[in-house]
Amino acid sequence: MRTHIGFARGLPGFRAGCGDNGAMEFQRSSGVLLHVSSLASYGGIGDMGPAAYEFLAFLAKAKQHVWQVLPLCPTGYGNSPYAGSSAFAGNPYLISLEFLADWGWIDGERIGGLAGRDGNVDFEEVESRKLPLLYEAAGNFLDRGPHDPALAEQWGQFEEFCRAESGWLTDYVLYAELRRQFSTGAWAEWPEPVRRRQPQALAKLAAKHGRALAQEQALQFAFSRQWNNLRAAAAESGIRIMGDVAIFVSMDSADVWTHPDLFELDEELKPVRIAGVPPDYFSPTGQRWGNPLYRWDVLAERGFDWWIERIRRACQLYDVVRLDHFRGFESYWAIAADEETAVNGEWIKGPGLKLFSALEGALGPLPLVAEDLGDITPMVDALRLSLKMPGMRVLQFGFGGKAAHNHLPHRFDQATVAYTGTHDNDTTLGWWHASGDYEHKGVEAYVGPVGPSPVWGLMRASAASVAQLAVVPAQDLLGLGSEARMNTPAVPAGNWSWRAPEGSWTPELAQHLAALVEVTDRDNDPLGKPAEVDKA
Repeated sequence: MRTHIGFARGLPGFRAGCGDNGAMEFQRSSGVLLHVSSLASYGGIGDMGPAAYEFLAFLAKAKQHVWQVLPLCPTGYGNSPYAGSSAFAGNPYLISLEFLADWGWIDGERIGGLAGRDGNVDFEEVESRKLPLLYEAAGNFLDRGPHDPALAEQWGQFEEFCRAESGWLTDYVLYAELRRQFSTGAWAEWPEPVRRRQPQALAKLAAKHGRALAQEQALQFAFSRQWNNLRAAAAESGIRIMGDVAIFVSMDSADVWTHPDLFELDEELKPVRIAGVPPDYFSPTGQRWGNPLYRWDVLAERGFDWWIERIRRACQLYDVVRLDHFRGFESYWAIAADEETAVNGEWIKGPGLKLFSALEGALGPLPLVAEDLGDITPMVDALRLSLKMPGMRVLQFGFGGKAAHNHLPHRFDQATVAYTGTHDNDTTLGWWHASGDYEHKGVEAYVGPVGPSPVWGLMRASAASVAQLAVVPAQDLLGLGSEARMNTPAVPAGNWSWRAPEGSWTPELAQHLAALVEVTDRDNDPLGKPAEVDKA
């Protein structure tokens, strides 16, 4: 069966939204990659408060029409959004306390004295200072919501939210509370009745911790409401949100605890084999991610129901969905769980077209982008092309020799999302300083003399290409070096903390970027008419 996920049949354009929302072509456009946590928000971490709206205003003035973010899930070990504690929940750290104060959930004086807008994220400080205030605000809402006329509308929305999202919310809030009670998210180490989800044990815990579970529900409601409001504001400016779905989920997550039968676990509920990639550009021993592998045969027997719900949720959050590690849907690298590195693994066939046919059958045409970087085989290309799904190209990769020239604009086709770099790469300026004469000569032969920095030259090359979407990381837009790098793969600590300096989004920068958009004909709303977003 041939599907048309992503592109309309025979036409080089994206489809937008799920089901009936997926009837528009993706127009030639451009955007900026900046995770929400990287905003210069009050409270020590970027959030969905005023700084997010300031960034939207900048994007609109710069004639950008895509804001790309990383996964919005609650982060786990190492603060990575790709190792979340839930594939469905939102990260409470991204909730704006300023807006909660505006809503009447917490007194404005209570949120004074937090870390400011400058500097990188100190995750320990956010956990110790911001998170307790979020729980305090949630508790206030639970106490006042049923009785305060000023909160009556929100209370009704909260009750509806809990009903509508119960399929994932009930298990997630229980996991989040048990994680706190047992001081670990490693649910396989919890007491036997709990880790095996014995109904009587879960019912007893739910009764004992009812207040805490309701607070978790309230925080998820606050996240949803703030995100939907932000996304609606983006849509009003013709700006679409491109989100990210990691192919695998963390072992220490509500997802695996709730659905152990869907993953390769042994009788003791420990992983049999885990995910990763073989030795590559980033690491000579490969990357041992540690995620449990799916039982794709079981998922197929169930009609891929869990994946359908996961992508349905992604369509609630985003206008366009980037599928991280698309290669794994065709074949994935399986490593025995007791291996210390990723060297000794094997490629195993993935679900391929069967999964995407099931997704389209349940949800309709989907706005998917394939992250197809790394060791890409002809079979992976064939799967992506059969789905008419756009792939990715990264200009930084294009100057290592002839074999890498498919990452240069003259080799692009329209079915491409072009980047100067991604969150997993050094910034372009950092890459330039670490590169040698060979790469420098190649860059200047391609874009002309670049002086102290090649960033704008490569941005112009990307924008001038035939790629339907050209995205630049915010760090490159600001001309920053390696100190602003977001993530170094295979390095477990010190990542994900970068924040844009306060005052970065100047009128002059917007004007400069808008001029590039105009001359390269990227001044388009990528999906046509802005999508309507429920303000739940």
